[in-house]
Amino acid sequence: MTEEHLPATAGQPPTPEAIMQLGMGYWASKTLLSAVELGVFTVLAEAPDLDGDALREKLGLHARSATDFFDALVALGMLEREDGRYRNTQDTELFLDRAKPTYVGGMLEMSNARLYGFWGSLTEGLQTGEVQNEAKGGGEDFFAAIYADQDRLAQFAGAMTAISAGAGQAIAAAFPWGDYKTVIDIGCAEGALPVQIALAHDHISGGGFDLPPLEPVFDAHVARFGLGDRLRFTGGDFFADPLPEADVLVMGHILHDWGLDEKRLLLKKAYDALPDGGALIVYDAIIDDDRRGNAFGLLMSLNMLIETTGGFDYTGADCCGWMQEAGFRDTRVEHLGGPDSMVVGIK
Repeated sequence: MTEEHLPATAGQPPTPEAIMQLGMGYWASKTLLSAVELGVFTVLAEAPDLDGDALREKLGLHARSATDFFDALVALGMLEREDGRYRNTQDTELFLDRAKPTYVGGMLEMSNARLYGFWGSLTEGLQTGEVQNEAKGGGEDFFAAIYADQDRLAQFAGAMTAISAGAGQAIAAAFPWGDYKTVIDIGCAEGALPVQIALAHDHISGGGFDLPPLEPVFDAHVARFGLGDRLRFTGGDFFADPLPEADVLVMGHILHDWGLDEKRLLLKKAYDALPDGGALIVYDAIIDDDRRGNAFGLLMSLNMLIETTGGFDYTGADCCGWMQEAGFRDTRVEHLGGPDSMVVGIK
């Protein structure tokens, strides 16, 4: 082996540092999740540059470990400290202040309240192939439970907005919306995606399709942006009912919830609902075809093991193949940002 082909670490002794950081990564994760739960970043957005005692008192924390907690957030890059006074970083000020429309903490709130504990049973899930959330052992089905409780449903819808925010902005910018007039988001939650598209393109109308209990959540979110005249909610079950018709249908973070048969069924239903020349956009944390680059997509697929009875994430090549089976004549994969990509199929 020539010198230029030697591994980058050649000549350096191996170290367990990366292994230990990954293995103990939940320490850092839970520190951030607790900070979001406690409202650290919102408090500092309202009153920047607080000293440790003032911040501790506002948050109602015990004196024993508060300084360690705040300084851990500094070391993790989530807070800044100067002369003993704390403030948000540019990122946490923008994305973790609950009062700002850019808040993405909804997903972190749900992760803290639910997923953090359930991931403790990942080993059991890998051994059994069975769901590890509220439904474990014949318990209450998570989706049925949240749709029966308006407060939990609103929290869940907010989490879906948080995880879709970046992808929604990218889709609004990257897709050729000038060629189309209407869009319906299938499984729309509170309607974050159609809102992003309608804000960016005045000629677009449409709305969202989801189970009926989400209608007031959708209407309230759309009303905040003054788009009630262009975006409407349609209630229904995308397995039991025909999908609404539009020039463009979108399925975001939907297909990964389901097994292969259900994935194929939903794609075929979308094909049937579209006009000739219409487009289907599927976006998720699409796994790279080589299955070694998008760690988040692969971990999200493990999350589907925790959360669903048959769901899994998939590669762009997988989705293109399923779309072609459904009848789509043209398919392509486009990266959106971060771990997310979209697969576009043209009828």
